[in-house]
Amino acid sequence: MKPLNLMNFALSVKMLFTGYLLVVAIGYAMALVQILFTHGMADGKFGLSIEDIVYSYYGNRSGSMLESKLNGSMKANAPESERFKIVQWVRDGAGEKQYEGEVKEIFQARCNVCHNANAGGSIPDFNLFEEIKKRSESDQGATFASLTRVSHIHLFGIAFIFMFVGLIFSFSTGVPVRFKSIAIAMPYLFLLMDIASWWLTKLNPHFAWLVIVGGAGLAVAFVFMWIVSIYEMWALPRKISLDRRHAWVRP
Repeated sequence: MKPLNLMNFALSVKMLFTGYLLVVAIGYAMALVQILFTHGMADGKFGLSIEDIVYSYYGNRSGSMLESKLNGSMKANAPESERFKIVQWVRDGAGEKQYEGEVKEIFQARCNVCHNANAGGSIPDFNLFEEIKKRSESDQGATFASLTRVSHIHLFGIAFIFMFVGLIFSFSTGVPVRFKSIAIAMPYLFLLMDIASWWLTKLNPHFAWLVIVGGAGLAVAFVFMWIVSIYEMWALPRKISLDRRHAWVRP
């Protein structure tokens, strides 16, 4: 009886594992792209930086959330002249009387398509002046309510993903048991670090670097287990077969 490992599994099992790993890898890549277009634009520049993380969780407390979004992730949704008028209105006190007219028209044309009562989730309804006024105040970053919501989604979802990635990887044979155990445990440790770093950064911006460490640790663990699993299912059997064939033809 052949040992139970990735190399010796039936073709149908390999296809099942490979299909899952490919789809999860694409999902991981899409998540990284989504981070670049949301958190990565918090400082108005493309690419993730410490400043982006601080603005996303701690906030840019020298200005308002509206100003941060207009110069960051929402920058492409309105021309500079219209964004300038909204920012100027915010800096002038964001009065309701001054809102009526051109500023309101800009919101209706540029913002209310997405920011309305039907949007759901945490997206504010900009048909209501109170919602706009609330976001014209000092930018305090992510709210505790939004952190709670995103934290529990990530803890359940990512732990579930790595349970299956780790299960597939556990059938590998080319990695010593000690290092295999460390690789399987790593994602859960870095996931806890990643979630904790959001809350710590919300309280103190000096913890922003922990967000990068936690995210990088998750990525390294995922890539390592993914490559080893795919290699042992498809490349390693072919390599062993070729080596045996060459051994037979040697004089």
